[in-house]
Amino acid sequence: MTEPRVPGDESGRASVALPCGESLDPRSVDLGMRDYRCSCGETHAVVLDVHPPSRFLPESLVDVLRETVDTADEFDEFGTPHLMGIAMEEFPEAVVVHDAGDDGTVGYALLWVADFDSRRLHEIVVELVVELMDHAVSHADDADAVASFESQLAEFDVEAFVEEYRRVRDFESAGDRPA
Repeated sequence: MTEPRVPGDESGRASVALPCGESLDPRSVDLGMRDYRCSCGETHAVVLDVHPPSRFLPESLVDVLRETVDTADEFDEFGTPHLMGIAMEEFPEAVVVHDAGDDGTVGYALLWVADFDSRRLHEIVVELVVELMDHAVSHADDADAVASFESQLAEFDVEAFVEEYRRVRDFESAGDRPA
């Protein structure tokens, strides 16, 4: 049986157990937050379901992923929850998720916090999407398309891409904090 709570009583407040062992009050996360400076001394990436996947990838690529990736789940289309699901699958001990769907005071339904900072998370997401694309292309019937993709992949530098993408994205969205 649930315990009755007095309005303003903080004893029933949810907290998110972080990968480092510390905890985070989900109400302290705002929609613009991309990193959380933890009391453990590290900076943890923060991602919300309301953050667009273009936080990590160009919108043109997001459009292609939405057209090609079948998402048989409760989300209408491929988006940030899927990107974070891929990251969690690869790093199950380093990314935690908090379901805030029943908490109308926070402004988001899902919160992910990673053991690494937002820049490293960005690199991981790009690496995993490239792996996903490489796997998909390897099943193509067009040998020329496969060879072309492999050639482009050999020249692709994830760190350089992330650096440039973050610089351009932050310039285009003046006032937005680096993610």
